[in-house]
Amino acid sequence: MRKRYTKVYVWVPLLALVCLTFVGVGVLSQGSGGWPQWAQNPQHTGFLNVVGQNLNNNLANIVYDPLVPDEMQGVVPVFGEKALLVHYQTPLVDGNDVFMESKAGSYSTTTYSTQTWHQNRFTWQGGTLVKVWTFDSDWVAPGSQNDFWEPVYHAALANGFVYDPGAGGTIFKLNRADGSVVNRINPFNNINKNRFTASPLSADSAGNVYYNVVQIEPSGTSFYSKDVVDSWLVKVGPDDSISMVSYSTLLGEATIIGDPVPAGTDQCKRSFFNSQLPWPPSPDAVPTTITCGTQRAALNVAPAIAPDGTIYTISRGHFVTRYNYLIAVSPNLTGKWASSLRGHLNDGCNDGAVSGSILPLNGQPGGCRVGAHPGVDPGTNEPGPGRVLDDQSSTPTIAPDGTILFGAYTGYNYAQGHLMQFSPTGQFLAAFNFGWDSTPAILAHGATYSIVIKDNHYNGGSYCGVDAFCPPDRTSSNPASPEAFFVTQLNHNLKIEWSFQNTNKLSCTRNPDNSVTCVDDGSHPHSFEWCVNAPVVDANGVVYANSEDGFLYAINQGGTLKQRIFQQLNLGAAYTPASLGSDGKIYSQNAGHLFAVGN
Repeated sequence: MRKRYTKVYVWVPLLALVCLTFVGVGVLSQGSGGWPQWAQNPQHTGFLNVVGQNLNNNLANIVYDPLVPDEMQGVVPVFGEKALLVHYQTPLVDGNDVFMESKAGSYSTTTYSTQTWHQNRFTWQGGTLVKVWTFDSDWVAPGSQNDFWEPVYHAALANGFVYDPGAGGTIFKLNRADGSVVNRINPFNNINKNRFTASPLSADSAGNVYYNVVQIEPSGTSFYSKDVVDSWLVKVGPDDSISMVSYSTLLGEATIIGDPVPAGTDQCKRSFFNSQLPWPPSPDAVPTTITCGTQRAALNVAPAIAPDGTIYTISRGHFVTRYNYLIAVSPNLTGKWASSLRGHLNDGCNDGAVSGSILPLNGQPGGCRVGAHPGVDPGTNEPGPGRVLDDQSSTPTIAPDGTILFGAYTGYNYAQGHLMQFSPTGQFLAAFNFGWDSTPAILAHGATYSIVIKDNHYNGGSYCGVDAFCPPDRTSSNPASPEAFFVTQLNHNLKIEWSFQNTNKLSCTRNPDNSVTCVDDGSHPHSFEWCVNAPVVDANGVVYANSEDGFLYAINQGGTLKQRIFQQLNLGAAYTPASLGSDGKIYSQNAGHLFAVGN
């Protein structure tokens, strides 16, 4: 689903909403012990060396978010439908145990703090997934629906414990057997309600746990009302020792690759105004500027840890979305390098000779103004930047050759974003024409690897939200690049190896008697978008991903359908992750329900 245009962000998305050694890199952590964290392992490759079970049965169907009706009711309809704008934890799996969040409280459109978050341990007993304990966290999501989609509350399993987010930038170390608190780990001298544990927790192979913290000024109106106080990368050792570093310090230490880091009070470019459409207003037009805001940890970014101990994370300007950095951090938490996401993309305005552009020709409906420079982002009249929105959950992925992949947002390509690839030394290498809210999975094979990512070709305006200039029906206005929805596998150079297209047009729902009703109501004439932000790849290369049509899909290598199973409801939603257990059961989410699927 994709977000329409707002006062702050001119074009942002709204929901229609194998172990392998490479020279100098080492062996990736791709163990078969379960799914202990975001995208399975410290490199976030989404692979488990286990054969997934067949999608024959929904073995468990557990409601973890009873607030879904209220959450959807509070959303202004987009493209004629309500949407569920909430990011959720990956189901964490270890042996017979499954750990999953739950929510309670009440829902408000003006603050997320009226809700409560809880960690739960379930275990398989006689074919039933039984709840063992619930831990009531005091973690609170920052902001409100008016600021961004609900941020993710996300634990990790490490060192025989459950590490769970807490209030004020803290985390809890929980006894796995009974959910009791072993220790509250606090890097600060107090618990400040304006300081937030702002990322999923990641754990490296040595048992160190990493996460991000953001502190804002008291404001009472918006997360963006004032500049941030600061943000930090925190590292917690297996012995509960704490070290941390400010993002400002990291960027001050690091070698900067590309655009210099703007100060919080500097001016940064924003997009042109709708009154100036079609964009760019003239071939050499320069957009206005706004205050950048301090560089801070982007929300929902789980730090990735390479086999050599290097940590990768993402910063963004607090007030802007076009000034962002991929940061490499040494194991001792000193900045190594920071590579700007700006100035790398040249697939925008299309004069007929722009490689990779999916925009209509300049002068055509949905195209840029005639005379626009080839390839520029029409919104800023410069090479497209990889943008970072706090709505997204994209997280760096480290490939077997040490390259780093990150799914950034771009609005000028029908809000598809770009998957950006960087070298281990921070040099930009390549981009693929989709990346929005995606953590790709990696399948290593032979002496190389493949990359699996959702590949949604969204309907709607090409680069703006004004129908007269950017027609909302992509298929009729741009038949060379119609609305369509794929799961795509790329090679290590980001070239397509195969794609699987979802062609289902039926809208389905599960009835109270557990029967499923499907109708062709005409609401999705070009099928449904893929709703997964972090897919699963098993030992046979089978890809597991959930769609907004309410089905969980298993896709063979080569891009053929192996199997699918319906879950709860077709609905637009913020993207959710899947996971895989060591026994081959697949875990996915739909409409606030946790599903376990298998034979």
